[in-house]
Amino acid sequence: MRIDKFLKVSRIIKRRTVANDACDAGRVAVNGKPVRASYEIKKADIIEIAFGSRNFKAEVLSVSEHSTKESAGLMYRVIE
Repeated sequence: MRIDKFLKVSRIIKRRTVANDACDAGRVAVNGKPVRASYEIKKADIIEIAFGSRNFKAEVLSVSEHSTKESAGLMYRVIE
């Protein structure tokens, strides 16, 4: 699954276009490397996102095309 779609489905970022823009601006990194929106996310990847002055870091636990509001939080685990 593409990183921009994962960020939207897991509800880390509200809209896919915003996730796409964040990737294009270099604010999203996977396993320490900046990635483009088309990067294929895998289980156990570490995602880092720069939200202004705050950083968000999470580990991918599962990848699924669709999720409910309740199961979206089970797709990742926040680190730090």
